[in-house]
Amino acid sequence: MVSAPVQFGQHPPARRTILHISDTHLLAGNPPLGGRYDTAANLRRALAAAEATGIHPDAIVFTGDLTDLGEPEAYRALREAVEPVAERLGAPVVWVAGNHDERPALRSELLGLPATEQPVTGVWDLDGLRLIALDSTVPGWHHGDLDTAQLEWLRGELATPAPLGTILALHHPPLPSHIPFFDILELREQGRFADAIAGSDVRAILAGHLHHSTSGMFAGVPVSVAAATCYTMNLARPATEVNGMDAGQSFHLVHVYDDTITHAVVPVVEASTADFFSPEWTAHMARLTPEQRLEEFSRKRR
Repeated sequence: MVSAPVQFGQHPPARRTILHISDTHLLAGNPPLGGRYDTAANLRRALAAAEATGIHPDAIVFTGDLTDLGEPEAYRALREAVEPVAERLGAPVVWVAGNHDERPALRSELLGLPATEQPVTGVWDLDGLRLIALDSTVPGWHHGDLDTAQLEWLRGELATPAPLGTILALHHPPLPSHIPFFDILELREQGRFADAIAGSDVRAILAGHLHHSTSGMFAGVPVSVAAATCYTMNLARPATEVNGMDAGQSFHLVHVYDDTITHAVVPVVEASTADFFSPEWTAHMARLTPEQRLEEFSRKRR
């Protein structure tokens, strides 16, 4: 067995790792969401899959729509499902508000704060990597926005660069969608958001909301959208006919390097897996020189 990551190529191991999960949509008492989806069971499967990776992330980030109706009981059920896993992984949990959430219940049940309509924001120092949670929710509405006060607060936080840069997390992604009706519920006034992060050390933006994985660029910053754990959108249909399906659930593993950040989509699926790359094989490769590894693994055999 290899006790520490081995550098087989040009890049050293990631400096930080984040587990990015989105759109759990839990309901009090766990009735089927829409009469179809067991959101609690799907969350348990996702958490089990995340833990099975063997990775101990520096943070676990949930990018919104934690519950479907904002019920206090649903937030308590979410905390009871997630906290034991987070404790075993030794990682803090970052809760981001989504349009299906209700700020008062989220603040009281997950954060232990007064049950008010104040935005749910926060800053975490992950040993030099700064993680900032924003609240793009608009009480009483499903579209997103970042008000002037929150943007001014964000500017103040970004005024001093962090050693490893900054990652932002919010629910509504600042990206277009090829699904027409999603644009109705988009993050509004995106130009103001772009101005707030211009010239800063923001290296990535994490989001949810769309129920399918996608990525793009916003104001020169990569944006990564994680699919939902509750259900996902079936994109194998015409854009105007896309609907949900109980399949395709996934989460992201975010690896932070000195010069780049990667976002790996990890499917939550039961499927047989080959075992060619065994611990013994990895240990064997670790004992070889770089030239021997190329000869054994890179040279084509005919």
